[in-house]
Amino acid sequence: MKLILTQEVVGLGAPGDIVEVKDGYGRNFLVPQGKAMPWTKGGEKQVVQIKRARDAREIRDLDHAKEVKTQLESLRVVIPARAGDTGRLFGSITNADVVAAVRKAGGPLLDKRSVEVGSVKAVGSHKAKVRVHHDVTASVTFEVVAE
Repeated sequence: MKLILTQEVVGLGAPGDIVEVKDGYGRNFLVPQGKAMPWTKGGEKQVVQIKRARDAREIRDLDHAKEVKTQLESLRVVIPARAGDTGRLFGSITNADVVAAVRKAGGPLLDKRSVEVGSVKAVGSHKAKVRVHHDVTASVTFEVVAE
């Protein structure tokens, strides 16, 4: 099945790429999730618009990605959250919470899909991986404090 990616899919491609995948993967996962659309001749014209939007958002080059990585790794990120007496959170910390906290700490605007946070359900220091560029991954340390 031939598809046009509308979002980045790890291990498959970036927005605007035309990929060939198995029918079930495309029909049951990529298309319903909005990560891809079926390939058509008219859809190929939309690829140009998708790539133009991606280029405007994307980190310019590898050197710029390394600068952003050092900036992210030097930030002191604090996320206040509601917690019980034992330090266990009421809920958990999500990718969107980390993105908002990085922005509040003076860091760059990130896409929540580029952030990988494990299961954070306790107060303390935790790490998140941020895909800054295809070849550059930053590790952001953030502190979860009780409100």
